[in-house]
Amino acid sequence: MELQRWPQGWAGAGQARAVQLPLLGPGPAPKAREPSGTLWPSSFPRSSDSPAAMKIAVIGQSLFGQEVYCHLRKEGHEVVGVFTVPDKDGKADPLGLEAEKDGVPVFKFPRWRTRGQALPDVVAKYQALGAELNVLPFCSQFIPMEVISAPCHGSIIYHPSLLPRHRGASAINWTLIHGDKKGGFTIFWADDGLDTGDLLLQKECEILPDDTVSTLYNRFLFPEGVKGMVQAVRLIAEGRAPRLPQPEEGATYEGIQKKETAKINWEQPAEAIHNWIRGNDKVPGAWTEACGQKLTFFNSTLNTTGLVPEGEALPIPGAHRPGLVTKAGLVLFGNDDRMVTALLRPRIHTVGSGHTHSCPGARAPQLDPRLLWRKQENMRLRAPSVWKTAP
Repeated sequence: MELQRWPQGWAGAGQARAVQLPLLGPGPAPKAREPSGTLWPSSFPRSSDSPAAMKIAVIGQSLFGQEVYCHLRKEGHEVVGVFTVPDKDGKADPLGLEAEKDGVPVFKFPRWRTRGQALPDVVAKYQALGAELNVLPFCSQFIPMEVISAPCHGSIIYHPSLLPRHRGASAINWTLIHGDKKGGFTIFWADDGLDTGDLLLQKECEILPDDTVSTLYNRFLFPEGVKGMVQAVRLIAEGRAPRLPQPEEGATYEGIQKKETAKINWEQPAEAIHNWIRGNDKVPGAWTEACGQKLTFFNSTLNTTGLVPEGEALPIPGAHRPGLVTKAGLVLFGNDDRMVTALLRPRIHTVGSGHTHSCPGARAPQLDPRLLWRKQENMRLRAPSVWKTAP
């Protein structure tokens, strides 16, 4: 039997295509598409018996990693070790903290390899655990192939895009920057490439016109991604996990987004500027220089009325027209004369000095502009309600 993955409708992805995955094991043929947008795993018939427990090594970090770890243990698997990042500023990562509470061995290696070679002592400590599967829910370190290929069931990785589109470390950013109408996540089998391994599971969602990195992550990629990782491990335990080579058609790779690469290019339409701002909101933050200040934008909306509001002109070097400081925020113009309204960080540094100044049109941000995984308490409070609907 086969379950079909239908065309994505990606912006700029070329001709639509269908990808077929093998459906292993007994059970009726699933529907081609679930209302939830699941592309395959939730449609797999679930065994009436509990899946075989496995010895699992969890390699990663963040609240996302912590949630995956907790639910793997609830599924009856034995987590033989957790590998996470070293403490930062005296603060331990939540994944490591949770594992330590449970008495699970926790390792905080600064690196797994040096000069392209695996560190023998690090690999030896990993191998001593006897893991049957590596689960990488969110991992920022380079893991050597000696570790990736060691377990009998291999290694699986979570990636926040619909592979093969948007390979790379800033997949969520580039999904929004490119104006994709659909996003989602992929769980794939690790290999020696960069996000090139065989597909195991994918799930897609609609992208809203004003979605940002934060809203897309919090609404879908985090909660559904945790469920997806647990479902993927369940399929492996039941011997029904597919391995589908990634097609080359539609494959893209983009580099990591950093503050220095997030400067706005004003020689483009307003919609592209809007996508650039929301695709960098709030990390690393889209920015420009104006009036001797470095302005960072967030909460962008595309003006579809065509009506130019009243406001104070703000010259922006390189922009098609001066911006307008209004009560709603700063109105920006693309080279097509369409408009974007965005808010600014309330305190900014004058270019070339260490002084801070209030910025015209500034508004207090709705969210703390820190990395997503630092917003741990809010996500922790949401987790129980998310899991009431878990498969």
